Amino acid sequence: MEQPTQLPLFPLQGDQPQNNSRDTHLKDFGTFKDSLKAPVHSWFRYPAGYSYKFVDYMFSENGLGTGRWVYDPFSGTGTTLVCAKSKGINAVGIEAHAFVHWVASVKLYWAFDYVRLYQDINALIRHGRQFVAETMKTADTTGVFPELVYKCYHPQTLKQLYLLREFITQTPMDDHLRQLLKLALTDSLRDAAAAGTGWPYIAPNKNTGDKPPKDAVQIFEETLKKMCGHLYTVGKDAAASEIQNILGDSRQRQAIADHQIDLALTSPPYLNNYDYADRTRLETYFWGITQTWKDITQQYRDKLIVAATTQIVRGQYVVADALARTILELDSRTYEQIQQSVQELSKRRLTKGGKKDYDLMVALYFNHILEVLKETYRVLVPNAKFYLVLGDSAPYGVHIPTEQIIAQLAQAIGFREREFLEFRKRGGKWKNNPQRHNIELREGVLILTK
Repeated sequence: MEQPTQLPLFPLQGDQPQNNSRDTHLKDFGTFKDSLKAPVHSWFRYPAGYSYKFVDYMFSENGLGTGRWVYDPFSGTGTTLVCAKSKGINAVGIEAHAFVHWVASVKLYWAFDYVRLYQDINALIRHGRQFVAETMKTADTTGVFPELVYKCYHPQTLKQLYLLREFITQTPMDDHLRQLLKLALTDSLRDAAAAGTGWPYIAPNKNTGDKPPKDAVQIFEETLKKMCGHLYTVGKDAAASEIQNILGDSRQRQAIADHQIDLALTSPPYLNNYDYADRTRLETYFWGITQTWKDITQQYRDKLIVAATTQIVRGQYVVADALARTILELDSRTYEQIQQSVQELSKRRLTKGGKKDYDLMVALYFNHILEVLKETYRVLVPNAKFYLVLGDSAPYGVHIPTEQIIAQLAQAIGFREREFLEFRKRGGKWKNNPQRHNIELREGVLILTK
């Protein structure tokens, strides 16, 4: 097997990494851009996702093939798992966000009879269109959805979406087929909207009310047919593998044996105050899974590792003690490095209008990441690599070198090597915004070796 090019180790204070010849085509590996049109990967556009090409590249780089095991502690919508399944590689993924985990579970079911699938889909499309046409005049969506949903659609489009929802949930069919239709409709929601529903948040104020209705039925049908085509493409030749898509917490011990995993790779939440729970608000509101901000907090937000101030109830913490003593006992220098940033953020927040809880966010984030590192270390075989796609941050202008701090914590628990390969610079589009800091940020992959 060809070994990866060795990269220079970075010291405690973090020098800029030297460019490596292989990084010229890796600049988009930290984004979902490559996956937007890829079979199966494109079924749900998730800004927290990363490139499937990155996963395939690392499988090849590490000579991972049939019968080997890969692990993703933040598996999200299943990018790593889908790549593994397509290549006959065994995989374990853990995701704490139940709706996102559901998306991955649908993407990972390929055991259809494809001739029968096409027949069933064509019949369901005909019946679904007929159902919508026959019930449009009498259907009433009043009080069905939270207010946000009404703000995002032309009334006629929303009525079509509602009737498609009712058709899918009420029509007798195989459950795997039903889940496929549910995901097709889910993926159609943002394309059918009249408001701004792009990444990362929803902007219902962009729905001026003067836009013509979109044909939600047509959007749904095209999406469903595309998905069926993808299934045939990836499923017909895929080698057998064992895929475990676990709804759970990667900070806690899971049913994975010690030294079971040959390769781990993931993209943890970035420390950029992005609310991953809020990203699926439109979808969970539409399906009636959640109705309020409180529902989203209880069902999703509270179960995720802290990476956003919306997850924090300040009264539950004392800033001076928020950073875990476990980190102090493990690596006192890293503890002091994080603690200095926490204390500085605690001072700066008092001078800001929003008084955001960035201080606690940073402390809790590294508390949680440490537990993920420990569990990943446990399951890896000796000499295995752990790839983490990461970006640094600068809340209130305080630079947090995330990749450096995680590398230091990793070495403290036993990882023997650390490397960093930069993909791209970040934050340039905000350079003219006087409300933003002027610290140049970067994104890349941290490579740890057990």
